[in-house]
Parts: sequence; structure tokens; C-alpha cells
Amino acid sequence: MTLALYAHPFSSYSQKVLVALYENAVPFEYRNLEDPAHARQLQALWPMKRFPVLVDDGRTVLEASTIIEYVQLRHPGPVPLLPADPPQAVEVRMLDRFFDNYVSTPQQKVVFDALCAEGDRDPHGVDQARRMLETSYAWLEQHLADGRPWAAGADFSLADCAAAPFLFYADWTHPIPSGHARVHAYRARLLARPSMRRAVDEARPYRSYFPLGAPDRD
Repeated sequence: MTLALYAHPFSSYSQKVLVALYENAVPFEYRNLEDPAHARQLQALWPMKRFPVLVDDGRTVLEASTIIEYVQLRHPGPVPLLPADPPQAVEVRMLDRFFDNYVSTPQQKVVFDALCAEGDRDPHGVDQARRMLETSYAWLEQHLADGRPWAAGADFSLADCAAAPFLFYADWTHPIPSGHARVHAYRARLLARPSMRRAVDEARPYRSYFPLGAPDRD
């Protein structure tokens, strides 16, 4: 086995990569960062200490989206997560960035603010983040209006690998309004996907880490 993934089960960006790996049954060594030895190895590989990080036969690959594309190129499986058609691939990448920048980023702003000491908190920034989530939910509701089952159309893709964990935690952080029926249904489809169910189940022991209080659902 040449692939080693430095990741944490409760991390949304780790789950993004895990979903991709599980979709294609790619064999890898899971270097769980709960282990201090793995955390030290990660710091030696990448001083930013951000994760996930993939190592493939001595080659280090950073950032979740890049890792997924790299694995598709070097260790392809039966589920192509990036279309061969270039314009379709552009749409998948665009939607991947939407979920990263406009769902995950504001969601994490709210969570990280809750981890700060009272005097260091940023109420204005949190309010802006919540408004961005509201706008993102509304945009996604319209994006899904054509009946597409997945973010970019008929096929599960890189964009859905991003959407699955980010919508999972975003709805915990700032609930998706009840009127956004298509977004709720899309989130339910993502959570029903065996790859995401596996990632969610692996993360269950760490739900006490969620500073806003993990809801008794999902």
C-alpha cells in the first residue's frame, strides 16, 4: 500500500476526501490525527498543520480538492468524480468551490468563533457568516430546481464529495430553512450515500468536539 492519509474523522475536509476514497474503494492507510505520532508526522510534512494531507509513495499532496483529483488520476476507480468532458469538469470544479467557499467557510467561522474566549469573539463576523449561509441555501435551492439528483447533474462527483460533509455540519450550525425542500432532500441523499454514512459513523465518537452542541440527529 502506497497511499497514506493524514486526517481526522470529525473534520469536514477530511470527510470530503474520505467520501471520495470510499466511493472507489481505494486502499489507503488512515493516519488518524488523534494519534500524537501522526500529528507530529503531519507537522513535519506540512508546517501549516492543516489537513487532510495525502502521501503517495513519498509524494505529498495538499488540500482536499487536489487530493481527490490526484487520486482519480493515479488511482482511478469505477466512480469518476471529475467528468472527462472539459466543460462538465469546469462546472463540477465551480460547484466544488461553491461548497468550499460559501458553505464550509461561513460554517467554520461560526464554529471557530464559538471556540474563542468570550472577549475574542466576533459577533459581526458571525452574523455575516450566518447571512452568507442563508444566501447559499437559497442559491442552492434554485440550482436544484431542475430536478438534478446531484450537484452537477445525474452523476455523483467531486462537488458532492464537498457538499456531503459541508451541508451536514452547516445544518447543525445554522439550520437550513424548512422552506428549502430541495436542499433538505439533497442533504438527505448525500447522507444516505454509503460512503458518507461510513464517514459519519466513523466520526460519531468525536461529536463532543462540536462546540455548538451536536444535535441528537443524523
